[in-house]
Amino acid sequence: MLRYAALIFALSLSHAAPALDVWKAKSEVRTVEPSTALKLTGTRKGDLYQSRLTNTGTTPVHIKEVSLFQIAHDLPDSTALYGESFQMLSQTAGTLGKPLDLAYDELKHYKIPQPADAKVLTGMMTLTPPGGETMLLAFTSCKRFNGRFFLRPKSIEVVLDTEGLALAPGESWDLEEFTFAAGPNRAALLSKLAARIDQNHPPLRFPTPPAGWCSWYCFGARVTAKNVMDNLGAIVKDAPQLKYVQLDDGYQPAMGDWLETGNAFGGDVQGVLQAIRKQGFEPAIWVAPFIAEAGSHLFQQHPDWFMKGEDGKPLPADKVTFQGWRHGPWYALDGTNPEVQKHLENVFRTMREKWGVTYFKLDANFWGAMHGGILSDPKATRIEAYRRGMQAILRGAQDSFILGCNHPIWASFGLIHGSRSSGDISRRWATFSTVARQNLYRNWQNGKLWWNDPDAITLSGKMLPEEYRFHASAVMASGGLILSGDDLSTLPGDRLAMLKKLLPPTGVAAEFTDENLKIGVVKLKDRTLLCVFNWDNEPAKINVAMPRAGEVTDLWTGESYGKQSAVEVPLKAHEGTVLVVR
Repeated sequence: MLRYAALIFALSLSHAAPALDVWKAKSEVRTVEPSTALKLTGTRKGDLYQSRLTNTGTTPVHIKEVSLFQIAHDLPDSTALYGESFQMLSQTAGTLGKPLDLAYDELKHYKIPQPADAKVLTGMMTLTPPGGETMLLAFTSCKRFNGRFFLRPKSIEVVLDTEGLALAPGESWDLEEFTFAAGPNRAALLSKLAARIDQNHPPLRFPTPPAGWCSWYCFGARVTAKNVMDNLGAIVKDAPQLKYVQLDDGYQPAMGDWLETGNAFGGDVQGVLQAIRKQGFEPAIWVAPFIAEAGSHLFQQHPDWFMKGEDGKPLPADKVTFQGWRHGPWYALDGTNPEVQKHLENVFRTMREKWGVTYFKLDANFWGAMHGGILSDPKATRIEAYRRGMQAILRGAQDSFILGCNHPIWASFGLIHGSRSSGDISRRWATFSTVARQNLYRNWQNGKLWWNDPDAITLSGKMLPEEYRFHASAVMASGGLILSGDDLSTLPGDRLAMLKKLLPPTGVAAEFTDENLKIGVVKLKDRTLLCVFNWDNEPAKINVAMPRAGEVTDLWTGESYGKQSAVEVPLKAHEGTVLVVR
């Protein structure tokens, strides 16, 4: 049974908090064994709060979690809700009364432990009651501990997961920085959050969002050298701005054996990469650096490199989380092991220097921070294990672009150039709309923490023309990477023309006034873009006020609206468009 430690809690108070009385809420430290020798202190500077936990006793205390604030509230159930999750493929929207999972449920899919009576969010959340200001609760750092929010009826608990680590006598932990702010402009609050995160975790910089082509969504794991070369020819001829040509999953003989070559490309992956370089383009490749399958040479030769179970043996992922999407159960490398760090650095140094790769799509990064495993460094958290592994990858990859996918978002601050911001795309309306919503909710991160990757733009197939316009408009609104996922050697001319209108990437994400995501504004030096969406199953007429005077045209159709202060945009069901104001 968990015991509750007594604590001393000190913080400076100023003005009363709007709607949520955060700063006066009580706190609690939850320990494995009973202790009365813990001191939790906190210092508030404006909207920021820094806490520290000290063991004033004579014996170690294992700390399960620190509950910084237990906040009672009377917000209505209709309060708009948005929250992030530990794993990139999870997000929550909806309302306080009816939270809506935008992707995977972290408990059901990833088995991440959480209280049975709470909805759990991670990293940040916003609340906007009807007619009221938006409130932001967020952690602005993630150096050691994962920050969470437990939502229960009429209460919110702000919690740091300390993983049961031992706090030695006389030892202190500086906990993660927290912020609470409120205001009428949700986008401004999120922009301020991004700026503070950047101060705590200086971001990796890459001058512009990459544009390129990805093999996965047209050829899957069976991609051939001819497929790649045919598309490279089409890129040279029709879309030379697609600079990066990415070989996706399928080249490796086994998960984990990234420097070996399987049957793909006739066993000559390096030859295909060199051919891309000879045409003046940049070779890109997919790697899942933190995982290995049981039959891989990596696992067979170095079982001691992996996270352990209580039995001292390598821990299969399915014992604690999702086993992996192919060749599972996977095993997760222990990033606190110095030999693992050397291995990761060597893999990426080899690919950079000998294979010529300048763009790495890292997948399955979540398993590098997998819960439930025993690490070689007993004082490290899973956040630190992941971050140490990523730092080794960066040393090896050198000047290459690093894209994080399937990653722990907060734990990746300062470690990636690009962040996948949605689940996988597919040529279905339900997926187009779901992926768009996932991406647009994360627009505040783009160009600040990293470049967002909205996943590939896929314009082939038999969907309705208006649905393709919706999809392309959503990719434009994301402001991040532009990666074609089509077989460009067979893409119809009108779809190719649509793709080319997205190039080069603007690097600027649309700002939306509220969580409805109907009208987003992209402010560029020479023009303003208004991204307009009809998410519904019926036609709609959407009134769009122009943010500045100028000629208004439709990006996709070329239709001119003339000089207008406002435009009524007729949209079919499932249609989106982009208005250009010059």
